[in-house]
Amino acid sequence: MKKFFISILVALCTVFTVNAQSNSSFSAYKFVRFIQYLSSSYVDTINVTRLVDDAIVDILGQLDPHSVYISKEDVQAMNEPLEGKFEGIGIEFNILNDTLMVVNPISGGPSERVGIMAGDRIIEVDGKPIASIGLKIPDVHKLLRGPKGTRVDLKIVRKGVKEPLDFTIIRDKIPIYSVDTYYMPEPGVGYVKINRFSATTEDEFVQALDELEKKRMKDLIIDLRNNGGGYLNSAYEIASYLFDPGKLIVYTEGRNSPRTDYFSHKRKRKPFKGRVLIMTDEGSASASEILSGAVQDWDRGIIVGRRTFGKGLVQNQLPLPDGSMIRLTVAKYYTPSGRAIQRPYKKGDAKEYYSDLEKRYKDGELFNQDSIHFPDSLKYYTLVKKKVVYGGGGIMPDVFVPLDTSFYSNYYGKLVRSGVINQFAIQWVDANRKSLLKKYTKFKKFEKNFNVDDSILNELFDFAESKKISRDEEGIKTSSNELKIQLKGLFAQSLFGPGYYYQVTNSSNETFRKCLEILKNWDKYKHLVQ
Repeated sequence: MKKFFISILVALCTVFTVNAQSNSSFSAYKFVRFIQYLSSSYVDTINVTRLVDDAIVDILGQLDPHSVYISKEDVQAMNEPLEGKFEGIGIEFNILNDTLMVVNPISGGPSERVGIMAGDRIIEVDGKPIASIGLKIPDVHKLLRGPKGTRVDLKIVRKGVKEPLDFTIIRDKIPIYSVDTYYMPEPGVGYVKINRFSATTEDEFVQALDELEKKRMKDLIIDLRNNGGGYLNSAYEIASYLFDPGKLIVYTEGRNSPRTDYFSHKRKRKPFKGRVLIMTDEGSASASEILSGAVQDWDRGIIVGRRTFGKGLVQNQLPLPDGSMIRLTVAKYYTPSGRAIQRPYKKGDAKEYYSDLEKRYKDGELFNQDSIHFPDSLKYYTLVKKKVVYGGGGIMPDVFVPLDTSFYSNYYGKLVRSGVINQFAIQWVDANRKSLLKKYTKFKKFEKNFNVDDSILNELFDFAESKKISRDEEGIKTSSNELKIQLKGLFAQSLFGPGYYYQVTNSSNETFRKCLEILKNWDKYKHLVQ
């Protein structure tokens, strides 16, 4: 028990980062003594660990919306996407009709190496049946993930094969990609979709640039929509491929954190010199705003889309003795012009903070740029063209593109929220995979010649009815074109790989189409850049 309380004291002193003479240190000691009294004298048995956890959560809840407590169990799951890898067998999976189904083996992973295929059903793991037992996603992770070099035996049912197949897989490091896709939508135009800024983003981005320049890319579209951020370092490293060395990209500063400047610097290849467009929306946050803000402040490129989230707080991850940690805000970040992108918040009111997107929707901001108002006190100027930009609430795009809701219906919403569209797409491709791949050996052929017709849509609606979602003719009329595009994208993803979803759906996306229009009519927009 004594060791336990010493551990608590060390953790609290780490959090408060104070010397032994300060008021905060005395408060930490006071808290430890309080827990001691509870443990030794309270009338009923109490869970001390739970009390301490709850106290930490409550304290952090009185601060800013981004300072949080992360339990020991959640630490690894939280870090995996940012570290860019985990250890396991390497499959994308779905649980369909209470059966574990392989959506795709991850390229180069151990499952692909032994011949696991999309559409395979895993019915046994290490001799234990797993079909029809109410399997959940955390259960799958426990069964299939594990240290590199360890063995797992699978029994698989494959379409067209009478008997179950046995596979032995040796677990390995599995990459988690932060670049969803890159391709050339038009001659000379490259497109890169980044979903987060992780430890591997720089390498992935460099690979994308190299491959696209081999295809004679002259202009670059970087898609940061719904990119919630990640590592600050990763964002300014990516910026170094858009700027010559020595440009200020971002700086951070806090009460106990002196100003730290981050400059573009020499990296693995020369900076890209062509025209740059960055796509943003209300889901673009943190590191996405660092990159967008630097590009805008230096008039290096054009930001296209909608105002970003507005997260300009820097968190440090501080470990606690039991393997849990706190993510504590220690500074704010500022764009090169001096803008703080963090939007206002009330301490201890995270609910109001995270309801801001709903407020933007109700206020009409997502549909009309004129609905957005900033006070003159937040006015700044870009560093080359001296354009007016604003701080204190995300990055305002140079070219606004309203949110398209013309296809939305309550029926469409039900299909999305229930997961029916994804489930149907996986099931439909599984039933037709052989004939589809025979007819469409390459994605380009599929993209050009395959269309989701009304008969496939009706199969979707019948499938939805089997899941207790009643058919809605008015909703179908409103949403059918969007559903056809999404289904085609999901079919392409199942057949050819994850990135092909965007190659299908981008063609009808208003923000993406606006980017292409800007490049085609450059004289109209070139005043926005240096």
